[in-house]
Amino acid sequence: MELDWSVVATALPELLAGARITIVIALIGLFGGSAVGALAGLCRVYGGIILNAIAFVYVEVIRGTPMLVQVMFIYFALPLLVDIRIDPFLAAVIAVVINSGAYIAEIFRSALLSINKGLSEAGLALGMPGWKVLTNVVGPLALRRVLAPLGNQFIVSIKDTSLFIVIGVAELTRAGQEIMATNFRAVEIWSAVAVLYLIMTGVLSFLLRVTEKRMRVL
Repeated sequence: MELDWSVVATALPELLAGARITIVIALIGLFGGSAVGALAGLCRVYGGIILNAIAFVYVEVIRGTPMLVQVMFIYFALPLLVDIRIDPFLAAVIAVVINSGAYIAEIFRSALLSINKGLSEAGLALGMPGWKVLTNVVGPLALRRVLAPLGNQFIVSIKDTSLFIVIGVAELTRAGQEIMATNFRAVEIWSAVAVLYLIMTGVLSFLLRVTEKRMRVL
């Protein structure tokens, strides 16, 4: 079989359009997932019995089911339950928020629990309110510890956007499939798709390493 890499140049605009959608879904979903995860993590550590139980159930249910099943439920089953039509793009974003939020919750929980309790007790002993101890003492220290695992979760979530091909979202993998179906150049097209994913995750890894180094200096 002869390879024709010129087809990649022809297909590049469509692939880049798919990559752009992948990035948008990942960014919106991960910002939302970080907010959900931070809130759930705080509930797991400081929320008391009820909030802790709710956060625990959320984390266990989401981590115990595949993301593919989750997005299929959101897109196909949820509209039947609440009688609304969910756009594929919106379903993809919701899936990333819910899925990444569960994993990020455990990242924040572990980071918060890893901080020496003596620091919190010292802050309280100085007359600081609990919320101020969290934001000024525990929070900054925990943030440094979540950065590396949070970055890994971001990379996983970017790659997981390829699962949204099943609901017709025009992300990178879907774009590659449609192009390959027209020119049958599987090796060239899927190689280009893989390179684009590597570029996206590589840039994110680089930014995270730079951020980690700067935070160690502070």
